[in-house]
Amino acid sequence: MGKNKKGYVYIMTNPKKTVLYTGVTSGIANRVCEHRLKIHPESFTARYNCVKLVYYQKFNTIEEAILEEKRIKAGPRRQKEALINSINPEWKDLFEHVQHLGVG
Repeated sequence: MGKNKKGYVYIMTNPKKTVLYTGVTSGIANRVCEHRLKIHPESFTARYNCVKLVYYQKFNTIEEAILEEKRIKAGPRRQKEALINSINPEWKDLFEHVQHLGVG
């Protein structure tokens, strides 16, 4: 992972919004596609049907994104909900917003 590689932190949920998954990637569109298509059928997101992107944030480096992912994961659900509500109060699927971002 190079210092010049951009990073994204993102939160996915299931259709009923009962499960939240926080992840990090350098290629948001491709990664969300993998979750939606359940490329890894034994993964958390596949098992709990987390197919809806409800939050993402871009960082200048992947290292910064990893630090933010750890911070988010360490917090309670209400903090994750506050993050989502800050940019997406209706919890709409943001996949179309990231498709043009490609791999970074």
